[in-house]
Amino acid sequence: MLLTILVFNTFPVGCAFDESIVHHKYFKENADYNNSAYNTKYGVYSERCGLNNIMMSWGTMTTSLHRSGAYKHLMNEEDVENLKWLQVFNKYDLYSKSKVQIDVEKVKPYYLSLIEKYFPAKLNW
Repeated sequence: MLLTILVFNTFPVGCAFDESIVHHKYFKENADYNNSAYNTKYGVYSERCGLNNIMMSWGTMTTSLHRSGAYKHLMNEEDVENLKWLQVFNKYDLYSKSKVQIDVEKVKPYYLSLIEKYFPAKLNW
């Protein structure tokens, strides 16, 4: 399963997956989860190396960083300054403001019907 589609989140690859990532339990299915080169706090990176030197997954949000402070150990001084702006703009994020947990099994049929309606049986990538 492509985790960035599952979690709709941006996260570093090459180091341990932070537990604040939505649906963190599914990372156990990722080969990197058990890879000793990647599953430590720093993984392939060095302390304070800067987020511009980190390989990231593709996603839509940086929730783990601006909510939980995940990966601060990889941030350099410029990143710390930029985080202040991220937190300001976070006020306008439409997707992470509700504390209500969605019952995935309850809404799953609705979204599966949309996929069935609008997507072909086989996708060409």
